[in-house]
Amino acid sequence: MLNFLLWLILFVLCWPLALLALLVWPFLWLLSLPFRLVGITFEAMFAFLRAVLLLPARILGHKPAA
Repeated sequence: MLNFLLWLILFVLCWPLALLALLVWPFLWLLSLPFRLVGITFEAMFAFLRAVLLLPARILGHKPAA
């Protein structure tokens, strides 16, 4: 909702720029998808490594701090 309100303000102040932003935004979103996928992959890989490295402690009964 905030993005829409900001776009409306931009539309009132400078409508050609607001229309250009409206047309360019989907292309920028598509360009950012591979970077998001890489981020998700690295996050999953680091979570897996953390689980593997902490597995002996979990087996021995270590309780993580709350």
